[in-house]
Amino acid sequence: MTPVRVLTVAGSDSGGGAGIQADLKTMMALGTHGMSVITAVTAQNSLGVQGAWELPVEAMRAQYRSVVDDIGVQAVKTGMLASAPLVEAVAELLAGTDAPVVVDPVGVSKHGDSLLAASALDSVRTKLLPVATVATPNLDEVTQLTGLEVTDEAGMRRAADAVLRFGPRWALIKGGHLSGDAVDLLTDGAEEHWLRAPRLDNRHTHGTGCTLASAVAAGLAKGLTVPEAAVAAKEYVTGAIAAGFALGGGIGPVDHAWRQR
Repeated sequence: MTPVRVLTVAGSDSGGGAGIQADLKTMMALGTHGMSVITAVTAQNSLGVQGAWELPVEAMRAQYRSVVDDIGVQAVKTGMLASAPLVEAVAELLAGTDAPVVVDPVGVSKHGDSLLAASALDSVRTKLLPVATVATPNLDEVTQLTGLEVTDEAGMRRAADAVLRFGPRWALIKGGHLSGDAVDLLTDGAEEHWLRAPRLDNRHTHGTGCTLASAVAAGLAKGLTVPEAAVAAKEYVTGAIAAGFALGGGIGPVDHAWRQR
């Protein structure tokens, strides 16, 4: 039987904690077949990003067509897209693909390193977000995209409204940078779902954003509704954070295989 197929369009993390490596680990852990279109290569470890090199648009497009035209996809997740030409080319490909799309508008790394050219932000707003089924910005990315500084849950609601104006069907605003419980807001502008989990005392959280977005995509590929997929993804990533482990001299990764331990 053909497995459920999920595609990640994102950058490579040589340290294995985030990017396509985290995406593929998540997809496997959740019982789906993960495939990848690499947009950029980073030299990255637990201490930060030491270098990043984007791939040519034609290399990205060839990977995408190779996978989608032959194997097919039931959901797509996007991550680091690096530049305006890559963002626009990916958006064009997604618009022609009949599958739900989870857009993680990656702007900065866990360590504060920029992963998106400033010139690409407008392309994310006008080209990429309109083709998204779900957009999953964290609060730093909300500020990049909308100019809003979010300091509380009321601010998350305003942020969601601002993100939805760019065109995604749902916004999943990740509130992990606030104090108190780890709370996320999922809304389509009509219904709201507040996803709460206790804040865990573990600094090893590299890859949380990639992991959450990939888990949502895996759920959608399996036929879950957006709220069902988000709830399942939140549960999975909370467990992965709880089991996150030290690696190298800095911030270690979440444990994608925590359910198999």
